[in-house]
Amino acid sequence: MLETLRNAFKIKDIRNRIFYTLVMLVIIRIGSQLPLPGVNAEVIANWFANQGTDALNFFDAITGGSFEQMSVFALNITPYITSSIIMQLLTIAIPKLEEMQKDGEDGRKKIAEITRYVTVALALIQSIAMAVAFGRGNYLDKFDAPHVIMMVTGLTAGSAVLMWIGERITEHGVGNGISIVLVINIISRIPEDLMTLYTQFIANAPNVGNAIIAAAVILAVILVTVVFVIILQDGERRIPVQYSKKIQGRRQVGGQSSHIPLKVNTAGVIPIIFAQSIMQFPVIIAAIMGKGNGTGIGSKILHGLSQSYWCDPENPVYSIGLVVYIVLVIAFAYFYTSITFNPLEIANNMKRQGGFIPGIRPGKPTSEYLTKILNYIVFIGAVGLTVVAVIPIFFNGVFSANVSFGGTSIIIIVGVVIETLKQIESQMLVRYYKGFLND
Repeated sequence: MLETLRNAFKIKDIRNRIFYTLVMLVIIRIGSQLPLPGVNAEVIANWFANQGTDALNFFDAITGGSFEQMSVFALNITPYITSSIIMQLLTIAIPKLEEMQKDGEDGRKKIAEITRYVTVALALIQSIAMAVAFGRGNYLDKFDAPHVIMMVTGLTAGSAVLMWIGERITEHGVGNGISIVLVINIISRIPEDLMTLYTQFIANAPNVGNAIIAAAVILAVILVTVVFVIILQDGERRIPVQYSKKIQGRRQVGGQSSHIPLKVNTAGVIPIIFAQSIMQFPVIIAAIMGKGNGTGIGSKILHGLSQSYWCDPENPVYSIGLVVYIVLVIAFAYFYTSITFNPLEIANNMKRQGGFIPGIRPGKPTSEYLTKILNYIVFIGAVGLTVVAVIPIFFNGVFSANVSFGGTSIIIIVGVVIETLKQIESQMLVRYYKGFLND
């Protein structure tokens, strides 16, 4: 990784792209500190601290603390992420969008434009809901039309600006801009979380020996998790493909060998996000409405849905929610893979191009073979995702190691870093060949 970055800085164009990306990230962090007009940030910070809701903690983590501080970037790029997921689902459900996606670069540009409009609409809906909820909770300076409009305008504009910055990073910087914005937000919270762990387990340890053991355990858990995520993200099953030879004119073409890369973690972090969203939605609504703190059956159900109560030795019954969470992660891994990877379409494309998997007949047998292999791989990837997601939940429940970053954050960081480095390497390779041809 360091060698790749060192070589990248030797190429002027890539070096300028890296500097452009860094400047944009600095702008994002500055914007994350700008207070939203008309909002009592101190009151909202106190309210946030009293909630202790995992969904709110994760939301604050992916916004880089902007939500807790209620800055102009409080919504951050979450509307864009939601919009992208919605468009992916609609592409499968609506034939016109599916045709548009297959229509090359022009089709992708049209889908990207629709995604932007959906993003602004979602940001507007979310900001209106937040303004009304916070206004009724007396978290605004004044709950009147001008203050609500000012808050809605600021939040919507902030989300739109971040979307624009992300697209500019993709165009003029390095890597996927939206993913990089998400990663820098998560990374910005890690020093605070590490300081929390240090204060809780090392600084307040009874003696030096216990402090050393605590530090070693923390470092070991983080290191093992990161290494496991790297293996999970890079792991793939390569299905060999052979293309038959054809005669075109006087030339013989084809006969090449290739492969179909099936990633172990095909769905990425999406299954975890889906599962968290479904389980935490009722908890967030209850928190905003000031409910869920009682001792009734409703409160107990909400506690079972909240990660804060899982793996608690004193209340093991709430860990039933963890079982439901694991089932949802595995189910969404299969669901998301099924809508993003079509074995039948791949088998038909291979057949038209004269390709076949050695030992498997083209057409339907190839589709069935790919489906069978994919089911095994998806299960392995889903189990790996579950392990990464459960590790921080276990330590939070047993040892009360309450931090904002967890398995989901690590998967996002590792995945984006690996993908960005691969893009830098590919750009370096392209420039190397251009230089070779010019010589």
